[in-house]
Amino acid sequence: MSRLAFDRPSFENIGVVVGLTAEARIARRCFALVETGGGTAVGAEAAVQRLIGRGATALISFGLAGGLDPLLRPGAVIVPEAVVTQGRAVATNAALNRLLGGGTAHTLLAADRIAASAAAKNQLFVLTGCAAADLESGALAHAAEAHGLPFSVLRAICDPAERDLPPAAHCALDDSGAIGLMRVIASVVGQPRQLPALLALGRDAAAARRALVERVGTLR
Repeated sequence: MSRLAFDRPSFENIGVVVGLTAEARIARRCFALVETGGGTAVGAEAAVQRLIGRGATALISFGLAGGLDPLLRPGAVIVPEAVVTQGRAVATNAALNRLLGGGTAHTLLAADRIAASAAAKNQLFVLTGCAAADLESGALAHAAEAHGLPFSVLRAICDPAERDLPPAAHCALDDSGAIGLMRVIASVVGQPRQLPALLALGRDAAAARRALVERVGTLR
């Protein structure tokens, strides 16, 4: 890749990986190349390869993240300076970070599973020092290294560090990254006590999506 392309990435050539279809709709307000990974690390790997096949010359991991740092509240936007994956930190690209509104003094954990409880989030925070976690960014970090591409991350905090995720959150997504309403309803019917936590998660997710919409609106 040329130095010019590396330092001044084009919106038209940036490939964006998201987990959810709702995140894809937001990303497409600004970026031309967007692929959905379905909320799994394996799906993100496939999405990255599709983007590279479509001609992406830079990569961005975009969407929601789980909070590990107790100071980060729902809707907080981070553009981390590095992604921690497989025990090492992979630096994000400074030019892309500036394009996304400026880097923040955070590291992001590339998780292989959702941290479902406050206890699990606290353990990860203590062990890694990472401010947040998601399931897609590790795939981008690995692909960026393998193909010599710059990459960055733009994420908004959804569930904060002190909040347990309700059981319905684990079965909500289908393979395309869409919310399966009937699965959520079935989970709530089976475990109705989770409803307050599910409503709180909905409010957090709405705050995170609003923050992403606001940030994307400033990029052009």
